Amino acid sequence: MRQLSAVDTQFLNFETSTNVANIGGLAILSGGLSRGDLVSLLAHRLHLAAPFRMRLAFVPLGLDHPYWTEDSRIDLDYHVREIALPGPGSDKQLGEQVARLHARRLDRRRPLWEMYLIHGLRGDRTALYMKVHHSAVDGVTGADVLASLLDTSPEPAEVRLAPAAEPEEEIDTGEMVVRGLAKAVVNPANTIRFLINAVPHLDEIPLISQVPGAGLVSRLTRDLATYLSGSGAAEVPAMPRMTVPRTPFSGRISAHRRFAYTTLPLEDVKLVKNAFGVTVNDVVMSLCAGALRQWLLKHDALPEQPLVAGVPFSLRVPGDQSAGNQVSIMITTLATQIADPVERLLAVRDAMRLIKDRSSLAPARWLQQLSDMMPSALTGLASRAAFNLFAGSAGPINVVISNVPGPQLPLYVSGARLLSYHPVSVVTDASGGINITVFSYDGSLDVGVIACREMVPDVWTVTDYLRDALLELKFLVEEQ
Repeated sequence: MRQLSAVDTQFLNFETSTNVANIGGLAILSGGLSRGDLVSLLAHRLHLAAPFRMRLAFVPLGLDHPYWTEDSRIDLDYHVREIALPGPGSDKQLGEQVARLHARRLDRRRPLWEMYLIHGLRGDRTALYMKVHHSAVDGVTGADVLASLLDTSPEPAEVRLAPAAEPEEEIDTGEMVVRGLAKAVVNPANTIRFLINAVPHLDEIPLISQVPGAGLVSRLTRDLATYLSGSGAAEVPAMPRMTVPRTPFSGRISAHRRFAYTTLPLEDVKLVKNAFGVTVNDVVMSLCAGALRQWLLKHDALPEQPLVAGVPFSLRVPGDQSAGNQVSIMITTLATQIADPVERLLAVRDAMRLIKDRSSLAPARWLQQLSDMMPSALTGLASRAAFNLFAGSAGPINVVISNVPGPQLPLYVSGARLLSYHPVSVVTDASGGINITVFSYDGSLDVGVIACREMVPDVWTVTDYLRDALLELKFLVEEQ
């Protein structure tokens, strides 16, 4: 058995009837794929995908974080489902179906994943949608789960069967309770440790960073720590104070979702990158800024201040294959108030450079430390109380934007070629009613945009505006 970390548990605790912590992906495949072949593939490779084999074991009274325990009898008939789109089988119909599936909470009595084989997509294509609970995977481990099902050739690779497993160590209910009580005794020390470690980083914690004076306190504390240590360490750049403007996708989200997807040529993105001396991620962030700006203009809702984005960062060191979430989030401005696309790109570059420089000198571990600080029995109440607070305000951020690197070669699922893979992420009361996630694969950037249905009913216009933003920058490069 493996215990969930404090961050993993937060993804369980914040779930409500409207805030759902599923993450997943939509794979578009060439040709057909049968459910029988898919189930056979999973049966032979389940030992390579630990999150597919684990279910939750809860500690009585919530005295401690839950445990993952291996489920020796995985019911693939339950987890793998097959549906079909009605005619004509358009991309928008597929997006609507994925949105409905993604909004449903997973059954916590079973391993926290489901997979849907979707037929009827026009153009001789098949779709495969998979969702996993965020408490089980982060971006890195989620990619590992996906990789376990993929091959580099149409012929599936022979996978060595898993050796007979040793009987898993059991922890009885009484021992769980004892461990939980022991942690409660030392929890005040975690609180003190968080307060000591957090003060130098107040300016990077969403919401707290908006309090007047937070940046000054952070800088003075860092300077004092450097002086007292006499280490001569490089100065950590200060974060600017960011005011989060209210938008149509701020506040309490509904239980319903919209999902849209598109593919952008990586070659065009690199053309812009090279012309303006920026990174691929700078271009991605700038395209998102341009698309959101156009959407807000269309709805007569563009704020004078720039939108504030949350950008997830992996805290894993190279080679770390451990399970669970090792992730934090940093905040940056999106320059949505700038009309000129090149000026906007360069402003985004400067903002991203600041958080990268800062993260390299002082990794953003506040999310882990904050989660560790709270007693397990109170984390659920605290999470839901915080979300209720955010629902009545502009929130700590406007949007989450993530760019996940992927393989640059063709991949296959039981012989069917993977044409594209579009991430399907999370929206919450705290993070805003829209999320844009990008996955690079085989010369393309595959985009998934998930949104609250009531806040952003026309989510497909966002993908249109992403393509327009790239074409605009490409045109300016070619005009030079």
